[in-house]
Amino acid sequence: MNPTQALKLICDGIIQSLKTNPAGTPEGSVYAVLMTQGCTLEQFTAIIGALCDAGMIRKEGHLLFA
Repeated sequence: MNPTQALKLICDGIIQSLKTNPAGTPEGSVYAVLMTQGCTLEQFTAIIGALCDAGMIRKEGHLLFA
């Protein structure tokens, strides 16, 4: 698997996870899971920012929604 494919899987996983909680998911919870897999805060911030910019998720305070 190349890095682009891995990033797509990560993004798809984040979106699917957020869809399971319509009341919103604390972004710290999502980061904690990704951190166990080696994701840095900078990488997490970039991924969440890109997903928000693309309109795939939204952020309200510290809650994430899909």
